[in-house]
Amino acid sequence: MLKDITIGQYIPGDSFVHKLDPRVKIILSLLYIIDLFLINHYVGYIFVIAFTAAIIITSKIQLRYIYNGLKPIFILLIITALMNVLMTPGDNLVFKYGFITIYREGLNLAGFMMLRLVFLIIGTSLLTLTTSPIELTDGLEKLMNPLKKIGVPAHELAMMMTIALRFIPTLIDETDKIMKAQMARGADFESGNLFQRAKSLIPVLVPLFISSFRRADELAMAMEARCYRGGDSRTRMKVLKLEYRDGIATAVTILLIVVSVAIRYI
Repeated sequence: MLKDITIGQYIPGDSFVHKLDPRVKIILSLLYIIDLFLINHYVGYIFVIAFTAAIIITSKIQLRYIYNGLKPIFILLIITALMNVLMTPGDNLVFKYGFITIYREGLNLAGFMMLRLVFLIIGTSLLTLTTSPIELTDGLEKLMNPLKKIGVPAHELAMMMTIALRFIPTLIDETDKIMKAQMARGADFESGNLFQRAKSLIPVLVPLFISSFRRADELAMAMEARCYRGGDSRTRMKVLKLEYRDGIATAVTILLIVVSVAIRYI
């Protein structure tokens, strides 16, 4: 299941979505997330589903990557739904048995929260699946350039965020290898209750931390060996430039937000 986490992974491609400016993709991803919380009617999610499906088809990302990204949050979805159903008061009683009371308002809220979580994971996964770490760094740095006037190190922050995002799949793969090595030596990570399983994972943390520090040291040495300095004097092989496709993507996303706002208030 650890390998099913798709956030941080990048799949090279030559699709319309891959060619979008990283700055545009980051901004549109934020607008997409905001739009998910603007919707207060299930009709609005029909347009979100159509919009998301169009992105997946256009990006040529296989559905198995989307499904694998959702598998780790199935338990979270169930817990979220149960908490909203059982703990949300309302006026329209649907079911009552002992201390268990379920209202229509709770069912609606649970449905909205589940849909928001699902599309939130899909949206963030599509951003990293179609944008290379270098493009993410350049895009974040360009977007944070205005903050340099108040002394914020935009390049360093962008680099740190991108490296952290990029190493998520690496650390997941390393964790999986450590767990398999310990299982081969008799470790048991599957039996027992929840607390026993959590306790059995403690021996995994020590080698994982050691491996993480070792990889960080190797990365720092590799960057120093290549005389990496960054900052204003750093040149780029690919200069970011807005094109017509970025305008089309922006217009479609804004149209989605306008429709969502119209459904919410009209």
